[in-house]
Parts: sequence; structure tokens; C-alpha cells
Amino acid sequence: MKKNIYILFTVLAIVMGACKKGNLDRFPQDSISPNLFFNTEEDLSLYVNGLLSMPDRNSYLNDQSSDNVATTAAVEVKNVMAGNTNAQNINSGWSWSRLRNINYFLENYNKANIGLEVKKHYAGLARYYRAQFYLDKVKRFSDVPWYSGTLNPQDKELFKASDPRTLVMDSVMADLDFAYKNVKENVTPGTPGKWATAVFYVRAALYEGTYRKYHNELNLKASANTFLETAARVSGEIIASKKFSIYNTGKPLQDYATLFASQDLTSNPEVILANIFDQTKNVSQNVNGVVFGDYEQAPAKDLIQAYLMKDGTRFTAMPNYDKLGFVKEFENRDPRLAQTMAYPGWVRVPDAQPYLQRLNKNFTGYHQLKGYVNSTDNVTLNSVDFPVYRYAEVLLSYAEALAELGTLNQSQLDESVNLIRKRAGMPNLIMADANASPDPLLLQQFNNVESNQGVILEIRRERRVEFAFENSRFDDLMRWKAGKLLTKSPEGMYFPGLGKYDMTGDGVEDIILIDKSVTIPAEASKEKNSLGVTLIYYRTGEIGSDATVFLKNGANGGVIVTENVTRKFEEPKYYYRPIPQQQVVLNPNLKQIFGW
Repeated sequence: MKKNIYILFTVLAIVMGACKKGNLDRFPQDSISPNLFFNTEEDLSLYVNGLLSMPDRNSYLNDQSSDNVATTAAVEVKNVMAGNTNAQNINSGWSWSRLRNINYFLENYNKANIGLEVKKHYAGLARYYRAQFYLDKVKRFSDVPWYSGTLNPQDKELFKASDPRTLVMDSVMADLDFAYKNVKENVTPGTPGKWATAVFYVRAALYEGTYRKYHNELNLKASANTFLETAARVSGEIIASKKFSIYNTGKPLQDYATLFASQDLTSNPEVILANIFDQTKNVSQNVNGVVFGDYEQAPAKDLIQAYLMKDGTRFTAMPNYDKLGFVKEFENRDPRLAQTMAYPGWVRVPDAQPYLQRLNKNFTGYHQLKGYVNSTDNVTLNSVDFPVYRYAEVLLSYAEALAELGTLNQSQLDESVNLIRKRAGMPNLIMADANASPDPLLLQQFNNVESNQGVILEIRRERRVEFAFENSRFDDLMRWKAGKLLTKSPEGMYFPGLGKYDMTGDGVEDIILIDKSVTIPAEASKEKNSLGVTLIYYRTGEIGSDATVFLKNGANGGVIVTENVTRKFEEPKYYYRPIPQQQVVLNPNLKQIFGW
């Protein structure tokens, strides 16, 4: 039976009530005295549970900053690359109210009259949240002020300069090390325990280690291995615990998809932390309409091409791979592709006939399945759990950290990446083969990988495929210093020209592309296919015209194009964001970096 978490927020709302202004000098103690509140374990639990913040199913829509999707949303990095914004009008990311709430707890939790071990558990959770807070700040700004306590209006610390990245990240690692060693393993389902903090410890260490290795503008490459060693060590300890395993029931055509459409992930051996939803308990979330309806993101052809063939060979090694139509693109591919995207012949409940991709949306033509629940039952739709941390991330991080350190061997690859491939029914990744013949396309995309090229590139492919639409790709591109990949405008399906096309894989035409100069006929005059079904008409032309499908060469065919914007990624500037100008005016000690 599904377990659920219920937290009483009424008292907590009072505790946090004075934190709404977002200023560092406004404290929770304005509304409640620490001597009256921080006395029992219940007090500590109530406060820390109020700090709980986890990604939810909206994460399936957070790939918009990456090269995985096309989007019409106002995505910051894409606006920056298009020259539509500058340091004066980028004003987000400089909120500190959450940090104040965390630090207030850490200043007062010791007042509780309870055992030290219990105190350390709650302090560990607070430090875990502080580490998350600061890693987000470092990703965005690099150097930021480190505050380990709450401040008063007269404190000079309010107006100090940013601390160097090295100090901040050392502090983040110290927080995570404390959390990993002190947070209890057995906690309420839906809240982070020891192993959840360990996963984030690995994530932070891998991020910083690879970032320092590849970003020469920081001049921190000499310290990169320290972080990579931590990532390898902690992920290795999670593996050695034998607490988790890849969810694999021997059904490669559905096991992967089960992770993203399950009513209960609390007992799934792969899920280390789940965000629990259950409409019958008034904790619900339904993202079907935005994932699959009038969505703001559509999978890019570049992502589809990253998936291997079912036999482990490269799709991009096939002759004219870039000119294959939708049906051919999905033949004999890694089974995860058809569990992530709507494939030819997929049937949407409650329809009886295969779904036909809609092309007239200024998008790629491909439709996302991950995050979509194929049901019309509202309780089902609203009660699907979200996997916050998966064991698959631990295994891929373990392999990547060791590969970057130059110590990865085939045995370690077999107990990590190849367990993930096995679930999908894919052949093993053989380290010697990968290094002997690196993928030339990936080599071109990631030309700064100096050693272990083949296996590192294949691990990166696995990360992209395994975690597509799980909000990790952008961070990966940033830490690998691959921002230039964002300059390519997303492309969609390929059509050689005007005419009729089968979209379901049954050999019968479903749509017809006509020239933009031609009027779509009245319904009674439309052509029918051999099954007696009316063809769907699309007016086809070049982007910027009044056509409903934009092809690269207009009526002469090509891939679907989604935009006509020139993107420029200025290095290293665009790996960072400016401190909001208002904050620099208020505190002249804050300095912009890397050209901002």
C-alpha cells in the first residue's frame, strides 16, 4: 500500500511568517522566540519539514534550456544568445530568504533538550538544504557571498563582496559530508534520508569536478580531481550498500517507462527519493495537458539521433541517417526511445486508432511521452509519483567520475552503465571498443575531451538518453563547457518534399503536404487513403511564411525548422549570469565577472 507524508504547516507558517520580504536582515525570530520553539524533537521536525523542497512532475518540462527540445517559451539562455537581454534586465536568482530560514534553524536547533544524534539528523537535513541552495547560486553566479548565519540590519556582512567559488564549494562539500554522515537512513517516505543526501553529494561533487576540469577560465583544474574522487567514493559507497538496484523485471519495452507513470514509487528498488502524489489524500499533480497537449517543448531531432540502434551500433553511422522519415527513425532503436517519445503506431487512451503527430505547431513534429500518463481517469492522472533521485544517476555518476579520473575499468563499467543498458535490453558498453573508435559526431560536439574519449562520450550519451526530460541536460552541457551546442536551432522531422506520408508505420498514408500557395480543400473534397480515412492536410513552406509546416527548403523538403533566430554563445560569459544591477547599486562591493 502506498505510504504518504502529511506535515502540519500551521505552526510553521507562524515560524516563517516574517520571511516574506526576501531580505537577509529580516528573521523568522521576528515572529517567534527560539527559546519558545526549539525545545523538542517535534519542534525541530516541524521546522525542517517546512524546509522540504523537491522537484515535481513539472520537471518533465524543464529541458527547455537545453538542446533536447524546441520551445516557444521565453527561455533565459536562449534570449541571451539571441541578444534579446543584457545585464540590466536579468534580475532573477538573487533571493536569499530560503537561506535565512535554513541558517536560523542551524543557529537554534541545539537549544532542544534531546539527544545529540537526533539533533545531528535535523542539522544534517538543514545543511543538505543549504548545500542545494548554494550549488544553485554557484551554477548561476560562480562567486557569491557565503553566509553561515542570520544577519542583523547593522551587520557589515550584509554589504560584503562575493566570496570566491573555492570557499563556497568547500563549504557546500562540508555541509553535504555532514549530512551524509548524520542524516538517518529510515525516514518518512517522501522526505530525504541518508541515501538521498548521498546522491546529492555525488551530484554536487561531479558537477564541480568536471566544471573545474573543463572551464579553464576559473584556473581551478588542479583541484578538479578532489571533487571527482569524492563523487567516485560516495557513489561507490551507495553501490556497496546494496540498498538499491535498477528496476528491471525483464520487460525492456516497458520497465523504463514504469518509472515515470507509477502510482507508487516508494517500493521501487531504483528510486532513492520520490515526490509522492495521491489525489485521494489531497496531494495531487497532473501535467498531462502541458506535456502532451498545447505544450511548450517538443523533442529535437538531435536528441532522437543520440539513441543507439537496438544492436548497440550508432544510428548516425547509417547511410543518409539525417534523411530518414519518422517511421524509419524509430525502427530497431534503443527501446528507451519509444518509451520517451510518441512512436509510430502509439495509441492514446481512449482512442482506438494510432495517434497522429500534429505538425502545425511551429515545433518539431515529435511528441514527448515521458511524464505523460496514458489514462483518462483523474485519480490516476493526479496520483503519479515523481522520482527525485534514481539509482541510475548514481551508477552513471560513478562511471563518469572514474572515467574522468582515468581509473575506470571494464568491471566497474559492468556494475554501473551496463546495468542500465541491460534494463533496456541493450548490449554492453565495451570500454576498449569505445576508446578505439570514438563516435566522430560526439567528438565534434565535445572536442575538449582529452583522454578516455570514447568511453567518456558514450557515458555522456547514456546520461542524455537515460535522463531525457528530467532536467539534467542543461547542467551537463554547462559543466562540460559545451555551451556552443545550444547555438544550433532545434530541428524536427524530415520530409523529402510535398506529398503523402505514412505516420503510423502501417504503410498507409495519413497526411499530405501541399504547397503553401494551395488552399486546403473543403472536408468533402479531401482525399482519402486506402482505408477510407481522410488525409490530414498541411500547407508547407519556408519559415516565416504563412505555411503550417516549415521545412528547411520549403516545398522542396528538408527537416522541420522551428525558428529563424541566430544564436551566439559568448564564452565564458554565457556560462554565468550577472548579479542583478539593483543589488550591485545597493552593495558596490559586489562585482560582476566574465564580462557582465
